[in-house]
Amino acid sequence: MTEINVDLVRALISEQFPEWSDLPVESVARQGWDNRTFRLGDHLTVRLPSAEGYVAGVEKEDRFLPVLSKHLPLPVPIPVATGRPGAGYPFPWSVRHWLPGDTVEHAENIDRTLFARDLGSFLTALVKVPTQRGAASGRHSAFRGCHPSVYGDEVEFALDKLKDVVDVAACQAVWASALTSAWPFPPTWFHGDIAVGNLLATDGKLSAVIDFGTCGVGDPACDLVMAWTYFAGDERRAFREAVDLPDDTWRRARGWALWKALVTMAGLSSPDPEGFQTRALVQVLDDSVID
Repeated sequence: MTEINVDLVRALISEQFPEWSDLPVESVARQGWDNRTFRLGDHLTVRLPSAEGYVAGVEKEDRFLPVLSKHLPLPVPIPVATGRPGAGYPFPWSVRHWLPGDTVEHAENIDRTLFARDLGSFLTALVKVPTQRGAASGRHSAFRGCHPSVYGDEVEFALDKLKDVVDVAACQAVWASALTSAWPFPPTWFHGDIAVGNLLATDGKLSAVIDFGTCGVGDPACDLVMAWTYFAGDERRAFREAVDLPDDTWRRARGWALWKALVTMAGLSSPDPEGFQTRALVQVLDDSVID
């Protein structure tokens, strides 16, 4: 496949959207794993899936983001246009409105307790969005929104590989607890990848939520992993109070956080050179998080 770079984006824009061909194209400094993102002028962004497995998110976001945006308290990326394969690039791609702000992992002066409440309020609103014709959780959402047991084989493999690195018994206990319940209510909307790289902050406050490529309708437990991957102490309690979901939802969420930490550490997921998931595992094994 052709390298995804500024030259490719310029070629695609010139070929398919000549009305924007005079706008400058600039690569975004902090790239995600699933997509490559570029600024197009001052008000637009171009996103290209990095592999075939992420292509389903283009059509899904085009279809559902305009609907979701009407019900949510924070801005989300609104589709402007959809591109087709071309210039040696084999997948559909998208043009969205640019949302200002820094990703939370790099933002400064964040009031973390206020941020916890604001994120909890956003997720509460997302759960309440009408689900008519929403995309049921499954392969397109990387099975987020499904029961965490869908990744049981990966957890078992990772624990075997990491048996000399992690507390296997403690991990097994957390995983077993996660499997003792299921979402007993009608399916709700979930984002699928609530993480610091998909949350934008402006002036120290949560200002937008991006990257809905794994969104869908199912169990919202997968959206609560920030309790272990980011928050601590009073922030964590504020997040839990703002979300206000049943206790068993938090046990499944803890299972999702455990799975991600283990598969990343075992080399089954995207690279984690800064050891973010290794640190998250410490929080996952802390009983006080959900007590």
